[in-house]
Amino acid sequence: MEEPTQQHFLLATYAGQGHINPALRLATQLARTIPGARVTFSTTVSGHRRMFPSAASDGEVSDGRLSYLPFSDGYDDGFKGGTTGLNDCMAQSKLHGSRNLSNLLGDLTASGRPVTCLIYTILLPWAADVAREHGIRSFLHWIQPAIVFAIYYHYFHGYEGLVASNRGDPLFEVEFPGLPPLRIRDLPSLLTISADDPLHSVFLIILREVFETVDREKTKSHKPRILLNTFDALESDALSAVDAMHLLPIGPSLPSPEETTSHGDIFQLDGKRYMEWLDSKPEKSVVYVSFGSLSVMRKQQLEEMLNGLEECGRPYLWVVRKDNREEGVELEKGEKGMVVEWCSQVKVLSHPSVGCFVTHCGWSSMLESLACGVPIVGAPQISDQGMNAKQAEEAWGTGVRAEANDEGVFEGAELRRCLEVVMGQGEKGAEMRRKAKMWRDRVQEAVASGGPSDRNLRAFVEEIGKGA
Repeated sequence: MEEPTQQHFLLATYAGQGHINPALRLATQLARTIPGARVTFSTTVSGHRRMFPSAASDGEVSDGRLSYLPFSDGYDDGFKGGTTGLNDCMAQSKLHGSRNLSNLLGDLTASGRPVTCLIYTILLPWAADVAREHGIRSFLHWIQPAIVFAIYYHYFHGYEGLVASNRGDPLFEVEFPGLPPLRIRDLPSLLTISADDPLHSVFLIILREVFETVDREKTKSHKPRILLNTFDALESDALSAVDAMHLLPIGPSLPSPEETTSHGDIFQLDGKRYMEWLDSKPEKSVVYVSFGSLSVMRKQQLEEMLNGLEECGRPYLWVVRKDNREEGVELEKGEKGMVVEWCSQVKVLSHPSVGCFVTHCGWSSMLESLACGVPIVGAPQISDQGMNAKQAEEAWGTGVRAEANDEGVFEGAELRRCLEVVMGQGEKGAEMRRKAKMWRDRVQEAVASGGPSDRNLRAFVEEIGKGA
């Protein structure tokens, strides 16, 4: 009898930190969940180089559990064209990425390691076509919240005209099937920014392609399965708001705080001894500030943030990337704070001295704050971040949303106000801290062995193994 083919999962993702983190964590979960299976993680050559800066070449890297193999998207040194060149960049990335991911699949087959399942993230819908050409099953890994998936789905299935005609009215309410009424200001910004904005056209084209791709998998007897980095207790209503799809919550995909080595960071960790600095601070006293891997603060925003942090009277640990340091802004202004270029965020959030997280509300950061039981001050910028801030404030009760001024700047006085709400002695802050602990426990229940997210992932793997 012919031996069954060994399962081999390939996870392909865009080379952004907010894409690499959940995809790599899912890859790690699969490697732990399926004894004997192969798991390969693949991002672009530019991202692979940043993950493995000391590697001698762009070839395969293995850490024992996972293999890392890059594909070229035509921008091996990274894209530096700004927003005006995004259309060409995405078109070229699709052209080169499709060809080179296909070559990677062929090379793996030739080496006796054929891929049996390809999992891709949001900005790589073309990966499903590549998988189909090789006779491989593929699945979308949705790395934003379920409610945002549902909003996009309904937008592309009958609600595009309504949203587009009212995008200039932030208070206009839209009622999508299965979701509570949502104001225009709460929707993902890619749907509501000006149609002239390069981000609007570029990313809407990609998102439309994402939903066209999964729509093609629908049959009378089959609902496409979408893997979501969320958990049922957090988004139960949103997970049932799209009848045509089987939304499978398998998250949060998170590293454990005990993990000391990670290849996921595309920025070098700061050499400052920030964990020892945190050790010296009282419990729940430190404000941790990070706006992720993409957000760029203008000089005025940096100054307002610095003034707000200095004047709040609390110790703070602030992440300001090397590429976001404005000339003339002295970040090391006082003795209360420490400013680093990058840090291990889950380790910081897990530290007992951290009492609040000032965040741009990217989905990975939101899940990490919930997993660590840390309440937030939300300062959303783009994409799903406004919705995430709304959910934290209104649905989960774990934070407050800071309001920007007419120029889009979060002023120092507003930051101080929000920090006082979250970290002060008032009843509202105490309730947020209680809710944060509650959600931390629910995260642990979801991802524990035998928990709902763990069961969902194991069931998915079992079905794939049977060819279901």
